[in-house]
Amino acid sequence: MGSRENSSCSKALETWDLETLDSSSRDSASHLEEQWRKFSPVLNEEDSTDIVLEDSRELLSLTSPPPGREIIRYEVSVNRRNIEDICLGCGSLQVYTQHPLFEGGICASCKDNFLETLFLYDEDGHQSYCTICCSGDTLFICESPDCTRCYCFECVDILVGPGTSERINAMACWVCFLCLPFARSGLLQRRRQWRHQLKAFYDLEGASPLEMYKTVSAWKRQPMRVLSLFGNIDKELKSLGFLESGSRTEEGRLKYLDDVTNVVRRDVERWGPFDLVYGSTQPLGYSCDHCPGWYMFQFHRILQYARPHPGSQQPFFWIFVDNLLLSEDDQVTAARFFQTEAVTLQDVRGRVLQNAVRVWSNIPGLKSKHSALTPKEEQSLEGHVRTRAKVAAQKTDALVKNCLLPLREYFKYFSQNPLPLYK
Repeated sequence: MGSRENSSCSKALETWDLETLDSSSRDSASHLEEQWRKFSPVLNEEDSTDIVLEDSRELLSLTSPPPGREIIRYEVSVNRRNIEDICLGCGSLQVYTQHPLFEGGICASCKDNFLETLFLYDEDGHQSYCTICCSGDTLFICESPDCTRCYCFECVDILVGPGTSERINAMACWVCFLCLPFARSGLLQRRRQWRHQLKAFYDLEGASPLEMYKTVSAWKRQPMRVLSLFGNIDKELKSLGFLESGSRTEEGRLKYLDDVTNVVRRDVERWGPFDLVYGSTQPLGYSCDHCPGWYMFQFHRILQYARPHPGSQQPFFWIFVDNLLLSEDDQVTAARFFQTEAVTLQDVRGRVLQNAVRVWSNIPGLKSKHSALTPKEEQSLEGHVRTRAKVAAQKTDALVKNCLLPLREYFKYFSQNPLPLYK
């Protein structure tokens, strides 16, 4: 299996805007398939991408429905049921709404699971769960260099065709069903303008009162411009690839301010525009020049200056991190100012709580990481952290880094680490 750096299949994707493909046009799909094969010499006949175009009909010989999710193929192939009337996640016929990424339904339970897990990422920067069913143990990783998606063995074998997981595993280079230049792979049909569909799905079904920004096609993503207040997240951004180490233009993408007392709107507009505004209270155990509430109020003030003009479709994100310093009254005020409740993130290692922070943000998926602290846990943690302030600050950095991973769906990143095909 080749590394992502040298993958010739990724080069073939660079000139196509897959989001606007007319999946209903067979001529268009055939042309793209032909071009795909032309620019994919790494794939020989045995490992060709046509393995994901099979529309298996083996179930026609069965006289009764198979167990589990195999019923999806049975219902479509034998009973001629519309796949929009079947949940892609579990095979249930009790469909709640439509799957936002692929043609097919989704039941109420799988819908909740989808909302909870789609924007959860592992430390390698890829999704923690399958893009289709949002479950799965062993996952295939898409080798397109700008894709973060994963797919489980069960989904590809059921929805694409039996044995597909084995064939994908044998391929030198594999890109996923949202990156391929043709829309259909067996029963799996990518929705037209799926990024619009995903945004509409989250805005309608998600619990957050904040609107979600539409994810950005890889070829349209630009480097992130960041305003970092009270805490410099340069290291976290570099480790995620959002800032290119050694780049001459790096200075123009990150603006760090430790004190904003005299900063006015004109200053922020001159430094900007910005794509991300970060702020935090000081870490526990560190000396502070101001009370904790000051950091929250000043962050909110600067945030208003940095926001894009009303009606702008430019993705704009913000995150404020409280290192367990804000009083209950300040937390209530923050929730009112930011128009969203705080999410508590914990750093637990070996069943031992090492650190925790409260976060207000419009970055998608953070609520899925919420794990509330009991008053006893919070009191114990504060005492533990104050005695080890430097170590605690490093652990806070790790929590902040995890919050920023979903932004890979919106902005360019420069890391080119070779990754395994599956995990």
